[in-house]
Amino acid sequence: MPNSVICVPDFGEEGEVDVIEISVAVGESVNKEDSLIVLESEKATIEVPCPTNGVVEAISIAVGDKVSEGTPILTLVVDNIETLVSQQSAETEKAPTEPSKESKVQSTSAAEKTDRGESSQIVAPNSEEKDRNTSQSLPQGKQESVSEGKADLNQPAKFHAGPAVRLLARELGVQLDLVQGSGPKERVLKQDLYDFVKKGLQTLPSTSVGSNHPSGPTALPKVDFSKFGAVEEVPRTKIQRVSAQALLRSWQNVPQVTQFDEANISELEEFRQQQKQSLQNTGTKLTVMAFLVKACASALKAFPDFNASLNDDGTMLVRKQYLNIGVAVDTPRGLLVPVIKEVDKKGLLDIALEIQDLAARAKERKLSPQDMQGGCFSISSLGGIGGTSFTPIVNWPEVAILGVSRSQIMPRWDGEQFQPQLTLPLSLSYDHRVIDGAAAALFTRYIVNILTDIRQLIL
Repeated sequence: MPNSVICVPDFGEEGEVDVIEISVAVGESVNKEDSLIVLESEKATIEVPCPTNGVVEAISIAVGDKVSEGTPILTLVVDNIETLVSQQSAETEKAPTEPSKESKVQSTSAAEKTDRGESSQIVAPNSEEKDRNTSQSLPQGKQESVSEGKADLNQPAKFHAGPAVRLLARELGVQLDLVQGSGPKERVLKQDLYDFVKKGLQTLPSTSVGSNHPSGPTALPKVDFSKFGAVEEVPRTKIQRVSAQALLRSWQNVPQVTQFDEANISELEEFRQQQKQSLQNTGTKLTVMAFLVKACASALKAFPDFNASLNDDGTMLVRKQYLNIGVAVDTPRGLLVPVIKEVDKKGLLDIALEIQDLAARAKERKLSPQDMQGGCFSISSLGGIGGTSFTPIVNWPEVAILGVSRSQIMPRWDGEQFQPQLTLPLSLSYDHRVIDGAAAALFTRYIVNILTDIRQLIL
């Protein structure tokens, strides 16, 4: 029976490619067009078919090798399968006690199987004989690599799949040998992959869009910090623990993006300083926060999607017909966000007084649950501390939050020369499921324009 060395054909790629799978084993019978190996280039997955019927005598490459056109793949005993089986059966009858050098054949004759449309099944020789045959038939430089990969080469192919299916499996992260193929000879089809993934998803915990009960992150390993030096454990307050849970829930469920902008508040600050004297006797402190609350209320009216929340399954947007804005207050026990109700119906001084009252009661632990509920939008200011910008976390179920950093004098070009401007940095974090980037930029620009010219608040 003649032997034929099968080489890598011209596959339309320049240079070397990786061998990612060997689909046959030594002693295995193969038919024309059966897959021998699978190659992977930077552009595609390439399946090398068998050019003729035969039996694999030796394999010249291993998984992980780099090959190019003309590289030997394997040695194939090329002959009619029926003739091969008959000859092997005759040799077995002549010397039943001697180990056969060829593959053993099942008792059913190949001719009978061929008549029924079945293929002949040839049992591979024992592993020691296969290793010896493989080593003898390989070039000197290839023996070591095949020896290292012989566990893979001596195993029969666990699955059959075309290049497109293999590519899809890698994209979906599916291990092909776990998928039951429904095609000819149990070949894995694309639909088999889809069914496998669908079945896997059905076994996962149910978590709908906007769900309050995410599966949670992977548990972190415990660390014994005392091994490195002295430590002290300080219990966290209840507010800190509750806030941490709320922030984690929002971070896990809300795809957040932050838009940055700056407002020229030079005229606003000049007006605020002018009012300071007249308001001194009333006890009202007209802070920049009061202007921010009023400006945000106007922006929420102009952009109603910012004054909204997603329903439980994320299929509907609930637009609110009221305007309640939360203002973050830092207290010794943790961060609290009391809510100013019906902001659009209150004047600037009323808002300033309410901010003072809520902040004082927050620090004195006198806020009621009602004072913390019903918010549509939140503002978090670090202006009294410092910093240039930050990314606040959306206060779910709201869809946006405005972060405010410390204002500072910055040089700005007016077309002829640099002019000093009191610049207020703004950071708008938003839920990208509800708000796109263009809407976020327009929203912050709207607030910037009002803060730059506060006369717009009376329109």
